[in-house]
Amino acid sequence: MGSSEDKILKAFKQKTWNEIKTSDSWQIFKVMAEFVEGFEKMASIGPCVSIFGSARTTSDNKYYLLAEEIAFKLTQNGYGVITGGGPGIMEAANKGAKKGNGKSVGLNIHLPFEQTSNAYIDHDKLFTFKHFFVRKVMFQKYAQGFIVLPGGFGTFDEFFESATLMQTGKIGRFPLVLVGTDYWRGLLAWIEEVVQTDAGNISPEDMNLFTLVDAADDAVEVINKFYSKYLLSPNF
Repeated sequence: MGSSEDKILKAFKQKTWNEIKTSDSWQIFKVMAEFVEGFEKMASIGPCVSIFGSARTTSDNKYYLLAEEIAFKLTQNGYGVITGGGPGIMEAANKGAKKGNGKSVGLNIHLPFEQTSNAYIDHDKLFTFKHFFVRKVMFQKYAQGFIVLPGGFGTFDEFFESATLMQTGKIGRFPLVLVGTDYWRGLLAWIEEVVQTDAGNISPEDMNLFTLVDAADDAVEVINKFYSKYLLSPNF
């Protein structure tokens, strides 16, 4: 028989664990609800291309201007644009889509420092998520291609997840475009020289999962060429 203190402590621990288990169980339903709402809202947006890049990029930066140009030209080729809904490259892309009278979608995220949505998203196409992983599913499921401009950890995550899903056959092949040779060349050289050649952790053909370009026309051409080559409609 333990002391009264031991019994109280044991009871407290048991109660706390039960509360934790209950909380975790209900969390599943919250996540499910976010998935359902996202699927219902995104299912009707039509063919779109996701554009990624840093939220810290200023409006006078060359990559901001390039993102705006790419988005505009995508709309002139029948595509809408999906971004993370925030400032920087995301704002530029939504701005270009709005300028081109195309669909301008923003998938915003609740963050501790409260990311605010930019002003160029269509009022009925701004969706805010609590969970990064739900938001990332929406990017993958409802975009017909990814265009990745310079960014930080979040941008790297989106690029590498897309490449991984194609590499492992979890999703079909789709256009994945990196924009900005000056920015990406060091990373790509390391991947090819160290990850592929020295360590053998990827295959040479994995370097073909993405395309590196510098011009807006070239980025859009990668998207158009892919769908014309495989005789696919981007609105699947």
